[in-house]
Amino acid sequence: MPGSRKLGRKTDHRNAMLRGMVTYLLENGEIETTVTRAKEVRAMAERMITLGKNSSSLHSKRQALSYITKEDVVKKLFDEIAPKYADKNGGYTSIVKTGPRRGDAAEMCIIKLV
Repeated sequence: MPGSRKLGRKTDHRNAMLRGMVTYLLENGEIETTVTRAKEVRAMAERMITLGKNSSSLHSKRQALSYITKEDVVKKLFDEIAPKYADKNGGYTSIVKTGPRRGDAAEMCIIKLV
C-alpha cells in the first residue's frame, strides 16, 4: 500500500474502505471526502488507471479485479477510463479543497478524475 496513513482504522477496515472509495471514484468520476483519505485514494486510483493502460495483459486485468470490488467498474476502467490517459504519465486525479466539515471541522475536499 502506498503511503502510511492509518486513518484511525485497523488494517483490514482501512483496506476495505480504500477499496470501496477507489471503486466509487472510478464508477462516478468524483467523490467528496476528507483530505487525508483523498490522498490515499489518489495513490491507489492512479495505480489502477496505470494497470488499465496495459489493457492487452490478462495479468493487469486480474490485478485490478483483485482490488476493485465491482466487475463492471473494472470493465469501465479498461474500456473507457484508461484509454483517455494513454498519452499521460500520472496525474489522473485532482483534489480540490472545499473547506471544513460542519460537525467536526475536518478539512473536506472533492477528488475527481481529470
